Amino acid sequence: MSIRLIGALCAAFFCTLSPVLAQQQVNYHLSFPNALHHEAQISITFKGITSDTLQVLMPRSSPGRYALHEFAKNVYGVKATDGKGKSLNSSRPNPHQWNVSGHEGEVTITYTLFGAHADGTYTGIDETHAHLNMPATLMYGKGFEKAPARVTFHAPKDSNWKIATQLQPENDSTFTAPDFQYLMDSPTELSNFDFAEWTVQDRGKNKTIQVAAHHYGDKALFEEYVAKTKQIVAEQQAVFGELPNFDFGRYTFIACYGPQAVGDGMEHRNSTILTSSRPMKGFLSSLLNTVSHEFFHAWNVERLRPQSLEPFDFQQANMSEALWLAEGFTSYYGDLTMRRSGIFDTKKYASDLAGDLNYVLLSPGRHYHSLVEMSKQAPFVDAARSVDPHNRHNTFISYYTYGSVLGLGLDLTLRRDFNTTLDAYMQALWQTYGKPEKPYTIADLERTLAEVTKDTAWAADFFRRQVYGSELPDYAALLAEAGLQLRQANPGKASLGPANLEYTKNGAKLLNGTSVTSPLYKAGLNRGDIIVTLNGKKVTSAKELEKIMSKLKPTHSVPITYRSSEQAPIISTQIVLQEDPELMIEHFENMGKELTPAMQAFRQAWLSSKSK
Repeated sequence: MSIRLIGALCAAFFCTLSPVLAQQQVNYHLSFPNALHHEAQISITFKGITSDTLQVLMPRSSPGRYALHEFAKNVYGVKATDGKGKSLNSSRPNPHQWNVSGHEGEVTITYTLFGAHADGTYTGIDETHAHLNMPATLMYGKGFEKAPARVTFHAPKDSNWKIATQLQPENDSTFTAPDFQYLMDSPTELSNFDFAEWTVQDRGKNKTIQVAAHHYGDKALFEEYVAKTKQIVAEQQAVFGELPNFDFGRYTFIACYGPQAVGDGMEHRNSTILTSSRPMKGFLSSLLNTVSHEFFHAWNVERLRPQSLEPFDFQQANMSEALWLAEGFTSYYGDLTMRRSGIFDTKKYASDLAGDLNYVLLSPGRHYHSLVEMSKQAPFVDAARSVDPHNRHNTFISYYTYGSVLGLGLDLTLRRDFNTTLDAYMQALWQTYGKPEKPYTIADLERTLAEVTKDTAWAADFFRRQVYGSELPDYAALLAEAGLQLRQANPGKASLGPANLEYTKNGAKLLNGTSVTSPLYKAGLNRGDIIVTLNGKKVTSAKELEKIMSKLKPTHSVPITYRSSEQAPIISTQIVLQEDPELMIEHFENMGKELTPAMQAFRQAWLSSKSK
């Protein structure tokens, strides 16, 4: 979730600045003489310094991410000079800050940046491209947050690199940002990418949509990618009734697909980053699903934005109680758009819904935290890294999927009980909070739901039970309205519960912690334990375990032996098996059940295209 740009953007960026700020300038130069070894050379000149000591900082967090990433770890060779090129001494009071004095109003900082992780959070540089997330790339000066910035990219000679960015171009290599926040929100790709653009008529205005894709597929595949991206844009425009007012009249999809990339998607105000190690060929639909999710953020999070994320703090973890809507509802619409556009058929869409419902309904996390609290866990889970074992497989459910499942339940409930839709709710939020860029609170979300349903008591009860609490609706009853049956996938099949096992001749080792609701947990087994025998038979392969389980029934109590390590003594106990809880969704018409005209109409209204 990216920071929003406060106030109108001025074509001549200096026009609204105070006299002091008007004298401040920040100029960046980036070159890549050692791209093969993932290095960039960066210089920054700060002019108009008003303090005796210039504090230069490297960001610790990034728009769209909520955890700390400590980008300074990839910075070295830092030097400082004054306006005459004289070397200046700098001190380092903490790992991400350099203090420079004796500057006489101007300082140039130079440093080397290492970047070998091309995704939405970090920077990836090699001989094929420079993929730059700005907080992972650029230092900034304290006191220069409101000053305009000019960025010049120096591509390697004979590289054929072009530049894709939401920054405002001055020419082919120099770009500008009105302030620090917009600069940090502007990822940039330098490569020999394929490019396409088209114009969308929106409320009497022409808006340009661009696609820049660094990939290894052929031209026909790129053209198919662009054509389906157009469908996604049209479907999501129909949800809100309009496109956002992009600050420079354009929105840019920046994609990087290939072995040098890491799977990710990251929204920004007027652009998005899309990365994957998978190529377009064979994986086009899954890549477009990320396109769909990220573009929905152009409304939901970039402009329709929780107050708890204002302003975005680049030196701290950023926590919000509203990620269930900001990310979760975006996930719901990302998938729904794929169905409405026809890129997914109903069978694929229903299968994905079943996967989400399995995760949320069968995970024990709802017994530990409410949906609001799940959102607040983001600084610990959102690309955060730790070396110590944790218990999140029991205590946490992703606010992406949990929020998406809530969106599904709310949408179907609104359609069944109130003759309205989640589309109408999102439109109401957009008009009141998103379009005027007025940050919302959870109370605002509840109030708007009451207005859309015309039922204040129901809206309050929904938020009390399902947002501040952990209750969920009866999905089987709701999906039946659309002629879809939610049922057990393997009735009567015995199960140990979820388990990630590594098999050897000595047994099956549990690679992850066990779920508190599973037979394994209740029998006393945990991460690292090695199952030796089950019901008197050795467990040395997945095939052997399946053979043993096929002869058992749910609720059977059978002997199990295990040890805590290869050298530990064998422990014997009993394990009570459970029925496989996995769920699936089937179409009534494929089960021999009647699909009534009312069900057909409900399904059509929910899943059909809205852009035609």
